[in-house]
Amino acid sequence: MLEMNTLEFGQEMLISTIAKASKEELDEMGFGVIGIDETGVVQRYNLFESKIAGLRAQNVIGSLLFTNVAPCMNNFMVAQRFEDAMENGTPLDATIDYVLTLRMRPIRVKLRLLASPDQKMRFILVQRAL
Repeated sequence: MLEMNTLEFGQEMLISTIAKASKEELDEMGFGVIGIDETGVVQRYNLFESKIAGLRAQNVIGSLLFTNVAPCMNNFMVAQRFEDAMENGTPLDATIDYVLTLRMRPIRVKLRLLASPDQKMRFILVQRAL
């Protein structure tokens, strides 16, 4: 079995590994993982992201990511890319510099947006700037 804490944020073909990971395996990762379904509802939310964002997984899972949890991502840079990939049936693997602003002072991060036509879940990986 692959050690999840050895996975790197920029690793190739990461979506298939994350999609198969258990909750415990996601919690071992050294970066934030948010998994959403095709309607934008959070289905996966790992421990790293919960601790850094200060949001409990049980309060986030089942909520709409782009309206209730992270409306600061409801824009052309994040949410629209997922919509475009879904509409076009194309994979998405984009890493962007971003600033999170909701309920906190602005925090610089790198976001990696992952979607694949053969995966039901889409993912946002969050790497905090060091």
